[in-house]
Amino acid sequence: MDPIFVCLWILGGVCALTWILSLITTEHSWVDRIWSIVPVAYVWVFAGSAGLADARLNLMATLVTLWGIRLTFNFARKGGYAPGGEDYRWETLRGRMSTGQFALFNLFFIVIYQNILLLLITLPAWTAYQHRTPLAVLDVLAAVVFLAFLVGETVADQEQWNFQTWKKAEVAAGLTPNPRFVQTGLFRFSRHPNFFFEQAQWWVVFLFGAIAAGSLLQWTVIGAVLLTGLFVGSTIFTESITLSRYPEYADYQRSTSAVVPWFRRAGRGNAERMWSESR
Repeated sequence: MDPIFVCLWILGGVCALTWILSLITTEHSWVDRIWSIVPVAYVWVFAGSAGLADARLNLMATLVTLWGIRLTFNFARKGGYAPGGEDYRWETLRGRMSTGQFALFNLFFIVIYQNILLLLITLPAWTAYQHRTPLAVLDVLAAVVFLAFLVGETVADQEQWNFQTWKKAEVAAGLTPNPRFVQTGLFRFSRHPNFFFEQAQWWVVFLFGAIAAGSLLQWTVIGAVLLTGLFVGSTIFTESITLSRYPEYADYQRSTSAVVPWFRRAGRGNAERMWSESR
């Protein structure tokens, strides 16, 4: 069987599973829970269909596996796999929609659209499967860039984890955390550096397919494009919630790039200095 059909069978299975589980549990983060797992399976389907004999496909599968391990670990330590570990944004959306509206949103966006997207971002592996050319210097360079982005996302997530751990300790001690959101390290140059590195890795995955085919004009770019679009919408929505909780977030927005790391537009604020001095 052509590997694309195997992936389509997997897609159908995970769509059905995540939808049914959302109905049974009334939690809607099941796609989040398989987000770091299913793409790994898809890429290995293509590598396995080539008999694990194609160096580029093996490299792509290995890199995506590293991506999956890192993301699964970070999601797990935040309690994402525990009962009640639903993303807070779904709860917010439920409060803004009628029961019927959210049921449709759950089926068509959370379940179907996002699962299709998880397949689309891996389809450069299909391009590489169809164009099994020798591994080139460009592949090595792409792998190095991918790993650099992987390290960047790991650092950003650890900085966020360290901050949230400190914040919880402050609250447990009866203190008022100041600042109330992380603004140091990579977050000094981007409000969402983890979002940037996440998207960037999948643009590199697209490049692997383009290198194999010998052209950037590949339709599989749609996966990276749609992923970027999803993150744009997610960033806007997430920041609207953050701003409603922390009015001072507006100052951070004015001084710091939204996603792409860049130089700050203002000097270091008082809240940032207090966090640095309290460590």
